Amino acid sequence: MARFLLIAASSAIGAATADVLTEAGHEVVTTARSPGADIALDATDFDAVDRAVEQAGPLDGVACFAGSMLLKPAHLTSREQYDGVVAASLTTAFATVRAAGRHLRNGGSVVLVSSAAAMAGLSHHEAIAAAKAGVMGLTLSAAATYASSGLRVNAVAPGLTQTPLTASLTGNEGSRKVSEAMHALGRLGEPADVARAVAFLLDPANSWITGQVLGVDGGLGSLRPRPHA
Repeated sequence: MARFLLIAASSAIGAATADVLTEAGHEVVTTARSPGADIALDATDFDAVDRAVEQAGPLDGVACFAGSMLLKPAHLTSREQYDGVVAASLTTAFATVRAAGRHLRNGGSVVLVSSAAAMAGLSHHEAIAAAKAGVMGLTLSAAATYASSGLRVNAVAPGLTQTPLTASLTGNEGSRKVSEAMHALGRLGEPADVARAVAFLLDPANSWITGQVLGVDGGLGSLRPRPHA
């Protein structure tokens, strides 16, 4: 049995990951801004994340699910909106890596969440694509930095996944069909699809995997499906 800390575990994917890990017999410690988690945490606060990782230890791994959704072209995006997206997706990821590097001195695993939007060139995704591309770069650099201490760093890059955060896209039948058509496998993701990938990367049994960004995206990030007749 391993012990994992899930940051922003109140998100749909975070909650699904907690379920997958618990069902596999692992011990899970959760954080969230809202009540109900084991540790109350603002994941953008470096010192608070550091304390949470220390408090939850000893750990075999940490995953961060913090993020936000903003669909606007760059010229309509305010500085406040941009800063919010970067803080939610990139600052939280950096804080997680920083704390893991300080406290997981005997190795382990860090899993971050990027996005297929960082690779696919989707319109109106400028802020989120910039932040999630930063998560990819962070993953690669941190994996190189901490490899000598046995700390693995990987990320998942989901396609459009059906969560409360994406309800504005998935709740409308027209936009939903357009989105489904952009995924080569012809459907949107479920939180459990991504959760299983996160659990795989966290698992100590997969200790020869580091510096990878795993697309869990129905093909969105790399494939262009043939249009339906």
